[in-house]
Amino acid sequence: MRSNPRTWRPGPFLLIQIALHGIALLLLVISPQAWVWAMAIVLLSQLMLMVAGLWPRSACLGPNLVRLPASAMQRGEVAITIDDGPDPHVTPQVLAILAQHGARATFFCIGARATAYPELCRSMVAAGHRIENHGARHPPLVSLSGPAGWRREILGGQHIIQGITGRAPQFYRAVAGLRNVFLDPVLNSTGLRLASWTRRGFDTRERDSDKVLQRLTRELAAGDILLLHDGNAARTTANEALIVVVLPKLLAAIRDLGLKPVTLARACNLT
Repeated sequence: MRSNPRTWRPGPFLLIQIALHGIALLLLVISPQAWVWAMAIVLLSQLMLMVAGLWPRSACLGPNLVRLPASAMQRGEVAITIDDGPDPHVTPQVLAILAQHGARATFFCIGARATAYPELCRSMVAAGHRIENHGARHPPLVSLSGPAGWRREILGGQHIIQGITGRAPQFYRAVAGLRNVFLDPVLNSTGLRLASWTRRGFDTRERDSDKVLQRLTRELAAGDILLLHDGNAARTTANEALIVVVLPKLLAAIRDLGLKPVTLARACNLT
């Protein structure tokens, strides 16, 4: 589970935050009466950190894959990523649609759900898809965790998925893309890469499949990472999971543009 750990170093944004806290401390040492200014500097820094954590596509807190590498763009590749499963009712339909189109996708699975449906996970892998780490339990407030909480969630998911599929995930996706300053050091220690997305359909709350499809296909281009959900999927007025309605049309749009859907691992030359 820790096959390729990396040494963690703070990036420019975090170095700025460290410097701001140092300036605040220096102000207090030089002039205790300047505590108001020192407090203002610390609060500004904390606000900047909070905004960075609430911005899913931000790379301020560490590397974040929001588009595929240049080599994948040159090959005309896109990545369809599917979160929050597996779902015993929706995921088999998704796998059937992908098979009909000869497409490969990346499933960011929740460890607890993978444990409940291990054979479904194995069928994903057998079909040529990849399963990546979406955490052990997917708690909504995991972004408020400290280092120990992140390790529990990430290593738990890693252990479960590797145990079921025999293959260690190479990417982690945070719940709703939210995170804090403690996540990147944990990812480095496990060798995982953070992956978010280029565009998303908001298919967990939008019931209009045309709107979801429009969000995913507007200016669709090589290198895009697209986000859909088989778990927690919203339902159409006909009570169909949004992804089941949208995915065939999305795959057709990808084909019409001459693009090829591949897994994140394939696009990043990790296979």
